[in-house]
Parts: sequence; C-alpha cells; structure tokens
Amino acid sequence: MEEPLKLSGSVTEVIYFNKENGYSIFELLTEDKDVITCTGTLPYVTPGESLTVMGGWYHHPSYGRQLKLTGFVRPQPGCETEILNFLASGIIPGVRLATAEKLVGRFGADTLRIIEDAPERLAEIKGITAKRAFEIRSAYLETKDLEQLIMFMQKHGIATGYAMRLYEQFGSQAVGKLEKNPYLLCEKISGIGFKTADGVARSLGIMPDDENRLRAGVRHTLTYNAFSGGHTYLPRRILVHSATSLLGAENIAVENALVSLLASGALISEYIGDDEGIFLPELYYAEHNLGEKLLAMAKRNQEVDFSLIAKIEADIQVLETEQGIQLAPLQKEAVITGLTSGFSIITGGPGTGKTTIIRFLIDALSRKKKKIALCAPTGRAAKRMSELSGREAKTIHRLLEVSFSEDDSLLRAFAKNEADPLDEDVIIVDEASMADVLLLEALTAAIKPKGQLILVGDSDQLPPVGAGDALRDIIQSGKAPVVRLDTVFRQAEESMIVQNAHRINRGELPVYNQKNKDFFFVSVQEAEDIAKTVTDLVSSRLVKAYGLDPMRDIQVISPMKKTAAGVLHLNHLLQAALNPPKKGVRERVGTMRTLREGDKVMQIKNNYDLPWETLDGKQEGVGVYNGDIGMVEMIEPEAVTVVFDGERRARYKPMMLEELELAYAVTVHKSQGSEFPAVVMPVFHGVPQLMTRNLLYTAVTRAVQLVVLVGQKSAASTMIDNDYEEKRYSALPVWLERE
Repeated sequence: MEEPLKLSGSVTEVIYFNKENGYSIFELLTEDKDVITCTGTLPYVTPGESLTVMGGWYHHPSYGRQLKLTGFVRPQPGCETEILNFLASGIIPGVRLATAEKLVGRFGADTLRIIEDAPERLAEIKGITAKRAFEIRSAYLETKDLEQLIMFMQKHGIATGYAMRLYEQFGSQAVGKLEKNPYLLCEKISGIGFKTADGVARSLGIMPDDENRLRAGVRHTLTYNAFSGGHTYLPRRILVHSATSLLGAENIAVENALVSLLASGALISEYIGDDEGIFLPELYYAEHNLGEKLLAMAKRNQEVDFSLIAKIEADIQVLETEQGIQLAPLQKEAVITGLTSGFSIITGGPGTGKTTIIRFLIDALSRKKKKIALCAPTGRAAKRMSELSGREAKTIHRLLEVSFSEDDSLLRAFAKNEADPLDEDVIIVDEASMADVLLLEALTAAIKPKGQLILVGDSDQLPPVGAGDALRDIIQSGKAPVVRLDTVFRQAEESMIVQNAHRINRGELPVYNQKNKDFFFVSVQEAEDIAKTVTDLVSSRLVKAYGLDPMRDIQVISPMKKTAAGVLHLNHLLQAALNPPKKGVRERVGTMRTLREGDKVMQIKNNYDLPWETLDGKQEGVGVYNGDIGMVEMIEPEAVTVVFDGERRARYKPMMLEELELAYAVTVHKSQGSEFPAVVMPVFHGVPQLMTRNLLYTAVTRAVQLVVLVGQKSAASTMIDNDYEEKRYSALPVWLERE
C-alpha cells in the first residue's frame, strides 16, 4: 500500500452503502477532475456532497485502483442545492425529495439550523406534524453525533468500523463519555484492547494514575489471563504484580483500584486454599455452578448390583454379535459405566477404541428408548463424530441454540438452559478436553434433572484454548467414574502414527521413516529452509507420492505463529505456491495479508450470528465458530463468500474480515478437535513453555494417514523430554470438594 494521501472533491455516485456498519463504496470527482473509487467506513454518504478523504491506494483485480479510506472531513452543507441533496438522499428516514424540496423551499439556506434549533417550525409545512418534526430533528442529530464519533476515532487511530457498536452503547453521549473515560473502549467493545484505550487516554492528557486507568488495567490483566493463559482466577499477589507491571504504577495504587473493583462487584474474591483468588464474576459463577451440577449428577450414579450387570452384559453380548466386534474388558467397563452413571468420563489416546464405545452406547441406549444427543466443542469435531458414529452430532453451541452475541465477551446466551432444558435423556460429548469452563457450565445447566452426561476425550492433549481445564480437573477430583483406556487395538497397531503418539506420550522417541509406513522425519536445520521444505512437500512432493489434494488433504501445523517456520510466514509461502495471483481471480489486499478467491481460511473467533446456508440452499442456520476451516469462494466489493467444510456457505461483510485468517498453516491449538488425512509439522527449537510433549502429541494425533515432521531431530527430542505443563489457576477442584 502506498503512502497515505489526501484528496478533495464531490461524490458523483454511491455504489454501495451498509447502514448497519457504515461501510461505503462511492465515486469521487476530485479537484483535478479525476474520478476515483473510495471504500471504507463513512456513514450517510450522498451524491453531490463535498468531501475530503484520506487513505491509500490498492489495486482490486476486477475493479482496478481504489482508495481505501483511513479518514475523511465532511463540511456542513452550505448552499441550498447541497442541503437539498443532503436531505433528499434518504439520510433521515421518511424524508425524500418531495419533503426536502418543501423544507428548503420554506427555509432556504437556514434549513439545517431550523431542524436542529427550532424543529417546531417544521410543522408549518403541510403534512409534517409536531411529532414528525421532532423525529426529523432526532434523526438529523443522530447523523451528526455518529459523524462526530467517527471523527473522534479517526483522530485517535481507532478503526472506524467500531463506530456503530459504540454508538449503540452510548448514543449521542458517545464522544463525551469517551473523552471523560477512554477506557470504556476496551471495557465495552470486544476487539479494542487496553493498549489502544491507553493510547487514546495519553493523547487526551489523562494522567497515568487516573482511577479509570488503574481499574481498567486490573480488569484487563484478569481478562487477558483468562483468554490467553486459560486461568479462571489469579491469586491476588500475582494479579497485583502483573497489573503493576502493566500500568507502571505504585503497588498501593493498584491495590486501591482492586479494592474499588471488589467493592463494586466488578470482581469477586474467594480463598482457594491459602491463596486469595480474584475472579471475573462470569468465571466465578461458571465454575461454581459447574461444580454443583456435576456433583448432583454424580450422586445419581446407580448402585450397580450383579443382576443389573448381568443384564447389561447380556445386552452387550447381543450387540457384539450384531456388530461383529468383541469388546475388550475396559471397553465393556466403559459401556457399563456410561449406562449406569448420571455422569461419567471415558478417556484414552488414539487407537484405544473410544469411537467403538460411543457406537455401543448409542445402540444400548436406543434399545432402552433413551433420547440421545451427540455433540462436540467444534464444528469439525462434531462432523467427525457424525461420520464415525453414523448419527447426527452438533456443536455444543448449536445443541444449546446459541441465541445471540453482541460481541466476543465471556458471556454467551443460549436458548437451552435450566428454564428450558434439552429434551434428550443422555448427552455424549466427544473431544471433551477442548470444552472450557463456560461452555461446559452452559451445557450442564441445560441438562434436565434426570439427564445423563458422558464425557469422552483424551486428557493428555492440550487443555482448552478458553478458561479452565475442566476434563483434567474432574478426573483428578475422583468425583465421577472414569474409565481410562490404555490398550491399542490390532488394527490401530499397524499405524506408526498411533504407535508413535503413545511413545511420545510416554516420553519415548518416535520411530521414523520405516518403509511403507506413515510417519516420517525430514531433517532440515535452518528455519528458512524448514519453511521452504514444508512448502515443497505440500505443493509438490506429497501430491506426487500419495495423490493427496494439497488444499483439502494436507494440513500444516506449526507450534508457533511467528518465526520463519511459524504459521504467519508459512501461510505467506503456501498461498504463493498453492494459490498465486491469476488473471480473473479477485482478491482483497490488506496490510497484514491478502485474501484471494480459492484461499484456505479459518474462522478465528466465535460468530454466533453469522448466517449460513447449505450449498443446495435447502438448509440454513446461524453461527460459524472458532477453528472452522473453509475456502474463499467469491470476493465482491460488499462481501466475501466462504464455503466451510464443503457444505455451508457464509457471506462476510468487509468489516467482519478480521475474523478470518489464512489456514494453509495453523497452530496446534487451532487444530484441536480436527482430523486431517495428512499432517506436516515444522519442528524447531523455541520457547520451552511452548515446545512441549503434549503439544507434539496433540499435533501428530490430528493425522489419520500420514505424518511428516520437518526440521531438527534434536528439537523433537527436546519437546518429548519437556513434560512441562503450565499451571492453570482453576477453582473447579475446590468446588468439587465442597459437597
């Protein structure tokens, strides 16, 4: 993108305008008599009005050179012609050309002042009532207030796409409130961080020891650790130390801010053992409620007598005959436990028969006329559960009928809850290790009083991306029956992927490069060379050797986002190799990345409201979730269309594109819950807290047919030796102990 520039002129045509977010595409006749296309957030743009626009050039493959706006200056309409064009544009609901002509004909160049300062005079015009006159004034002032807000954001370098959400929050008082307390930006609007708000505060002359700043910094520290560290609380001493470091403030000032937050109920204090834990209220109540619900369900576990076991074993024997499968002792125990417990857990690594147990449970429960719901934390995990079980599985969000989300805050609203519980008798959750505390609490709250819950997952995988480590906490509490599968079955034993996954989990080195097997290591030393080798493998060598589709069958999984062999650089290389620019292929050029038709992309945050429809148009729904992978189908000025999993089509408005990232390469955390025919993973030395045994284990267990590690064998050995697991501060074990 070229250097920012400033151009003045008049709007000749409005090509597109979205009233919801202010995104506009219009043509501007400049003072030099050039007609240029402008795109960006600019509410109520109208033909004929004068504008000064700021921005940078980019080239659209279909529509040519366009100016991407970073700001604008709009002079107040002055002459009667400008005022008439302004009012006739439809900016004010119900005011069109005929009404605009009457207003300007009566009040002339004084029209806008009359609307703002003496709206009662509008009723002098036939057809305008006193009530309607004040409605016109209100709508006119809204346009001025919103423009003032956008100018404020533009001045302080904040993306103007947030303007509509801020206006919804604060209305006409938005600028005044933000000037008084700019930390409302990060407290009320997801996507605007503390550092951005802090920068605005500095430019406004707000002092570093301002109470609003200290309070916002303490709350930000806690929220950041919930999202990035997976903690549901922080010990008081750690919170104060971290916030003090962030704020550069005196310890006593941060303590006072914390006391204020606790007194107002914005934060909650509770002793966890000998430590005073500080919680965000939503996480405090989520863990507390989850613990209570799980204990209540566990208490309904049946007293198992010999006659009941004999009956269940007889039923299992019938199912074994029908399915032609002989269950191992632990598998049989898992089925019996699932059938007789209000709440139970089945855990084990790859190849230990978890899917077989789920199928047996489904058949056995169906024979008992039980209604069953199958679900998983992510869309890809739910899809895989459907394919393996032969029954429909949903995401937990979809099962609970997520109803809305104003932003990406911790709290989520679900239609299914304690007041309107799920109709099913038994809920089976696969990939349960991925479920964070908030999601699992919402699920348990929606299970009817006598309903059963069965969690299935691999507790040795990485913990959830979100807050808490619920599956491990529950297993370690001993409050629910747990069946841990440890036998790898014969058909799985043939796979080096399965064998090596278990070796890694035991702290042993994998076996590499056996002839006609499925687990390989390509030795490369330098990070840049690792990235080039990964690109060559995906784009050429594996395609030729195995007939794999590089877009659909091969997934690159990297331990880190940055570095030469990290996700960001690999996506750049892989996009260039697999989907380079072509004539007729449209793209959107951004400062961080370019989106192109045919690109592989991932949704990186939950969007509960994004509509989708199946490719045949026969089904539709809402919700695209963090980790969903799709392909860019079409790029238009007003929308980008993405097809997820070859099934669902969703349209992204321009201001939503920050929710998409290239997905030729993804992090290990983002790959959780998914399976791919082939996984290629760069392996290199890095930060010890990241390069761990369970990270490598999680990555290789994503593959079904082929694993190729590329890099330094010494780095793989270091990862396997490193059984470090970062401590997560979680109160769930405490609540599970308080019967």
